Amino acid sequence: MYKSQCRKILVGITGASGMLFLQPFLDMLQESDSNLVIHGICSQSGEKVLEHEEQLQPSDLKGISKWFAIDDFAAAPSSGSSRYDAMIVLPCTMGTLGAIAAGLSQNLIHRAADVMLKEKKKLILGVRETPLNRTHLKNMLSAHDAGAMIMPTMPGFYLKPKTLEEAAKTYCWRLADQLGVEISGRKRWEEDGNV
Repeated sequence: MYKSQCRKILVGITGASGMLFLQPFLDMLQESDSNLVIHGICSQSGEKVLEHEEQLQPSDLKGISKWFAIDDFAAAPSSGSSRYDAMIVLPCTMGTLGAIAAGLSQNLIHRAADVMLKEKKKLILGVRETPLNRTHLKNMLSAHDAGAMIMPTMPGFYLKPKTLEEAAKTYCWRLADQLGVEISGRKRWEEDGNV
């Protein structure tokens, strides 16, 4: 049983490129707020891309305290009574975006996202694809109109990151901002153009 002051965050991982954002994001959440409880769902293609890009299995990711099977529609995230405060799909494939935009529940990630929308909770989609076709753009607008936040995996470069890892952090900071989580050491653009 979770304490009432704990916030529950659900992370969905699908088979798009961009796995380098996951562990830095999870690290930031864990270091910033001891009252965050983070659960995860990983698709089969997500497992393959995570292995290919980061040589990791989902269970290797630090910070996720519980995993749900992608095909377990009886799992807690299937119900609004599970009281998740927010969900992030990172990275989010165009197929997952399309399912969420259309209200299809073909797996637990889709269903959990649908629950977040119907409960009017924060749903962030870290979409990753280029170039975008008309269907992708229409699906982004449909998901947005349903209440999701579309956050393409685009790092900021005005902070002059020197490595891919530093660039990934700039995006993770923005994700944390959207969750209302203050990150220690987070750099921000100031009015005078300095950081």
